[in-house]
Amino acid sequence: MPSTARRFASEHPRVMDAVLITCVLACVVSASFFGTWDVREPIAWWPGLVLGVIATAALLWRRSRPRPVVVVTGVCAIAAVSLGYLTTMLLLAPVMVALFWLALLDERRTAHLYGLAVVVVMVPVAVVQAPRYASFIIVTLNPALALLLPVAWGSALRLRRAFTDSLRARAEHAEHTREEEALRRVAEERVRIARELHDVVAHHLTLANAQAATAAHLVRADPEQAEQLLTGLSGTTATALRELKATVGLLRRPEDSDSPLQPAPKLEQLPTMVAALATAGLEVAVTTGGEPRPLSPAVDLTAFRIIQEALTNVSKHAGTPTAEVTLTYTDDVLKIEISNGRGHQAATAPTAVNSGFGLISMRERALSAGGRFTAGPRPDGGYTALAELPLHF
Repeated sequence: MPSTARRFASEHPRVMDAVLITCVLACVVSASFFGTWDVREPIAWWPGLVLGVIATAALLWRRSRPRPVVVVTGVCAIAAVSLGYLTTMLLLAPVMVALFWLALLDERRTAHLYGLAVVVVMVPVAVVQAPRYASFIIVTLNPALALLLPVAWGSALRLRRAFTDSLRARAEHAEHTREEEALRRVAEERVRIARELHDVVAHHLTLANAQAATAAHLVRADPEQAEQLLTGLSGTTATALRELKATVGLLRRPEDSDSPLQPAPKLEQLPTMVAALATAGLEVAVTTGGEPRPLSPAVDLTAFRIIQEALTNVSKHAGTPTAEVTLTYTDDVLKIEISNGRGHQAATAPTAVNSGFGLISMRERALSAGGRFTAGPRPDGGYTALAELPLHF
């Protein structure tokens, strides 16, 4: 019910103004005719009525000019009290409404100053005009409380509105932040899936292309070796399909869980990858330094993908048939170095390597795992990629 009343008031301001003006006008008319100390010697009713009408009419501007309205209604009330009218709430109704709206719309300090100013002027005038038999407490306390109460009420409502607005703003900000966070996570997931697809497709297609080209070259000169290469090609394409299915499976909806996803590749599968690259003509030497330590799943996958992408780049762009992979374990870091063409001045094509997405993918993977990645040509020829990954992330 209160919400319905507030909605009606906001949708029909003119109706509410008419109701307010009518009620206040009824109060000042009553105070003009009946607000006298001695009923046997009543004062003229028309001065109070004129002052009350002026004060009531001023309330029409209470929203746009609350300070001048307080001044006009206060002067009218003080003038009426100085003429001998009782300082009742009926007489003070216009200035009470004006003070309420001032406290509701203006700063709290301003409302308090205006309210105190009206009280400071009103109370002495009421004391002077009151007869001797009038109670001092009624003459002083009654107008003071009547004038300060709307100030306190308006200030309280203003604080409540500010608090409600702040809660609403926080809720809107939280909703906006949640939407941004959801969009950010979706973007990160898209980048991660795109990176996985790139690594899987680029590595296995490069390997399959090299195996097919070598088999086509040897099909007449060495049929047995060509047959071995084609057998390896079948295994390469099967592995590519499995990894591609596992990666694309990340895009499934939760209810589409007919088959489980394949486990993510790990460093323990490095010998299998090296053997597959050997069938394509790339000899890879793997060296391990330090004591091997268990890795977190994220770091294990990152290390495998970086090595896979680096060796794929060697197979596509390098001019030498060999590559070296060095794994160095320290207390809290795994260092991975992939190099090729040591001692060959024209062993690589840095421009070709850097122009693709390979180095971007490796750098993004290392950074996402909390590590670092650098790559570049060596002075003695060849190319080196170096990654440092934390053992646990």
